Amino acid sequence: MLKMSMFPLLTPPIIWAFIGILSLLLAFQVFVWVRGKTERFKDLQPRLTAWWYILGIFLIAFLTRQWCFILLWMGVSFLALREFFNAIPTDEEHKQVRLWLYLSIPVQYAFILIDYYSLFLIFIPVYVYLLFPVRMIIVGKTEHFLQSMGSYFWGIMMAGYSLSYVAYLAPFSSRMGFKAGPLGLMIFLLVLTELNDAAQYMWGKLFGKHKVVPKISPKKSVEGLVGGIITTSLLAMVFAPFLTPLTLPWAALVGFLIGIGGFFGDVTMSALKRDMHVKDFGTLLPGHGGLLDRVDSLVFTAPLFFHLLYWKLG
Repeated sequence: MLKMSMFPLLTPPIIWAFIGILSLLLAFQVFVWVRGKTERFKDLQPRLTAWWYILGIFLIAFLTRQWCFILLWMGVSFLALREFFNAIPTDEEHKQVRLWLYLSIPVQYAFILIDYYSLFLIFIPVYVYLLFPVRMIIVGKTEHFLQSMGSYFWGIMMAGYSLSYVAYLAPFSSRMGFKAGPLGLMIFLLVLTELNDAAQYMWGKLFGKHKVVPKISPKKSVEGLVGGIITTSLLAMVFAPFLTPLTLPWAALVGFLIGIGGFFGDVTMSALKRDMHVKDFGTLLPGHGGLLDRVDSLVFTAPLFFHLLYWKLG
């Protein structure tokens, strides 16, 4: 029989969390089998398929060590940045500039691996911000200079910086000695962010009548937004005792912020895609676009969640 010490990330709270997540996915799958062929819910199965893929990948990662999981998430940042760069117009002369930005990602994650919070916090928003325009100036191409600067920096802030907060939850949890282990807070954030997207989608499909941002995302409704926020706040109070040290009122507040932040992260990325005239950022996930399309809400929820916790618990 395998000893638990062989899989140090699989603490009892993590195991119960996986059982809960699996149960929710199975419940959604049954709903899709029953209602998925109707016009209203025909696009639910591709979303659910993507979630099954993601759950499988994370389950394999949880059987490894903390540093392996951090490196896995670094791969997520790489792929997200690659999808973003592939979606925007770029000049041949800027290949070296993009290389510099790609190389900044392992540096950012190195600070996570050694738990060097101060440099993690400022490396991309300060030092990359100052250094990568220098490389663009060396290239010497001034046409569309401001547009390229803004696009490239948005990309690295989104994929290399905001998403890296997910990975930093692991060393932060280890340092604080939370009972769920290194990945408790990470699972809490990822699950609530994804369930918030699902809940807003479902409530919008069932009851949506009033558009909330019709020019950017016509399918988003006020009913879906409100229902998603309430659902996420309630689920946060359910999961918090197992995965976090948060009291129930704080868990409800965190769920509310994830609900709001997830919505604005999603519609912000929708606005970007409309400006780029693309439907999806990629095709990595069958029937559901690219990886960046799946983690877009985390661009907002990850920094919000991390800094709220750091302020309260750090």
